[in-house]
Amino acid sequence: MSLSAISGPNDPLFINLSTDDLNRSTMAINFGKHHSASGHPLTIFLNDKAVMLGVKTGASKHAEQQQALSEVISAGALVIMCPMCLKQAGYTESDLISGVKLGGPKITGEALFKDGTKTMSW
Repeated sequence: MSLSAISGPNDPLFINLSTDDLNRSTMAINFGKHHSASGHPLTIFLNDKAVMLGVKTGASKHAEQQQALSEVISAGALVIMCPMCLKQAGYTESDLISGVKLGGPKITGEALFKDGTKTMSW
């Protein structure tokens, strides 16, 4: 029996979100929101084009996604911004919306490699 096929009722969920496409990003965040409400600790990792979802200047185009991110953060989710992607897009930590954490090997690794973690990517 493969351990990767076994899922516990409270296994953590790590969502790798690399798109700023309105429909795909909304689907990813809402998927995580639903499972977080069901008891699965949630981490959303914003990288590549998804940087725009987590920076203040993205509010005009991504207000709905930023509201959803704020809601999951308020409910206890961890939203991590890829530091290299943030820099590549021309932003700094001061540009992050409230509650988004700047990632790094420690914070990202602890979420990704926690026992039982399941991952999904958009």
